[in-house]
Order: sequence, then C-alpha cells, then structure tokens
Amino acid sequence: MMALEPHGTDVWVGAGPRYPWGGLYGGQIVAQGLRAATFTVDPAFRVHSLHAYFIRSGDHTEPIRFEVDRVRNGRSFCTRRVTARQSVGVILEMSASYQVDEDAPEVQTAVMPTVAQPVELADDSWSAIFERRSLPRKRGEMTSWLKVADTIGDDRSLHACALAYLSDDLPTDPVVSLYPGWDAERPPEAQFFSASLDHAMYFHRPMTAGDWHLQTFTCHGLMSSRGVSVGYVFTQEGIHVATVVQEVLLRRRTRRAG
Repeated sequence: MMALEPHGTDVWVGAGPRYPWGGLYGGQIVAQGLRAATFTVDPAFRVHSLHAYFIRSGDHTEPIRFEVDRVRNGRSFCTRRVTARQSVGVILEMSASYQVDEDAPEVQTAVMPTVAQPVELADDSWSAIFERRSLPRKRGEMTSWLKVADTIGDDRSLHACALAYLSDDLPTDPVVSLYPGWDAERPPEAQFFSASLDHAMYFHRPMTAGDWHLQTFTCHGLMSSRGVSVGYVFTQEGIHVATVVQEVLLRRRTRRAG
C-alpha cells in the first residue's frame, strides 16, 4: 500500500483496498499523502504535524494521484502541501510540517490511563493490516491498543505513516456513542451516516508502529451534526508519542416510506 509509484515531478500514484463500509479508508489516504510528501523532504527532517481535509469519498477501483507542492524549505522547518485526486476530483487536501530534531527540554503532562494489557484482550480488528485490542466502551470514549501486523523496517518516516494510518480508526466511535438515543445493540452504520471531515496529527516523539500503542479518544462535544474527537497515543511504558484531533460529520439515518 505504501509503495507509491512516481508519476512525474513530485507526483506519485497509489491504490488501496475497499473499506469494509465502502469507499477508501481515510487513514490510508492520509498515510499515503504523508509518504508522498516525505519523499520530497531531506531525511534530517522529521514530520511533527499534519492537517488534512477529506473533500470527497475515495473509490477503491481507481488509482489515487498525490501531487506535492514544496511550500517552504527552511533551515529547521519545511512545509509540504499534498493534493490527492481521482476522476471525481480532489478527495483530500493536506499540509505537513517537518522539523530537524533539536536538543531541548522535554516535559510530558499527558498521563496514560491504567487499563488491561493487550495480552488480556481479544482482537477485534476489521483489517489484516493491523491488530486491535479494545477496552470496554464508555459513552463518549473509545480506547484500544493498536499495532501494524507486519514488520516495516527501521525507516522512522514509514512508522509515522503507519501511525497516521492507524489514527483514523477510533475517532468516530466516541462521537457516535455520545449521540442522544444511540443504541449500543445496533450497528452504528444502521443508525447514522458518518464521515471524517478533517484530521490533524501532532507527532511528539518517534515510535515503532509494530509495537502496541494505546490510543484513547474522547468526544469533546456535538454541534451542527459535527463532533470533535481528541485522542492521545501512548507506548506501553506510558510515553506520549502523538496527539490526534478529528472532526466527524454525524447524521441520523431516516427511514424512507415505501
């Protein structure tokens, strides 16, 4: 999935499998877009943030064209803009910023919750690409251990792309469960139409995507059919490696007469 093919100057083409609920998985498009952007960046720079907007649903039967704009090259920071296109038009717009690592103080205030370890939980992943072990769900919250299933080598930029892929799995659940009248006994897709609107990530520290990481998301409110989901990513040792923010569109499905 991450083996993008060059297709001209600063353009790469990728593809992906059908998302179980239809279309393309948003985390895949973000991860591939980040990969394309990273191809244009000197290895001394490490991605520290990305901001993406999902414009249209993707089609798994078509290739995806990733166009990279080298917005700025600085001494300590550089910026890239990525546009992902299919025949329908633009499906994603993303900006990514990179920084050369600096020797500076580190202070962590986020605290990992005390939860059961992955070995104590059953796998509930919907994809062969990653493993997931989820904790009991709470209203407005979703917490799971996740890791990629395959070994992906020592390229730390590829591990960042893998984390971007994983980071789109949980944010919708807390938003759905906070909706008044949500029925936990029925599939969410039978009750709601949902779509990821935008996705932001802050990469605080390098991580290894093949190791278990705890992702814990909380919905910070519902408004105008949108919910904001904020998540933290921790290593098993409790090190805070990333923060994720996503806004989700959520609408109650209505039955048609007939």
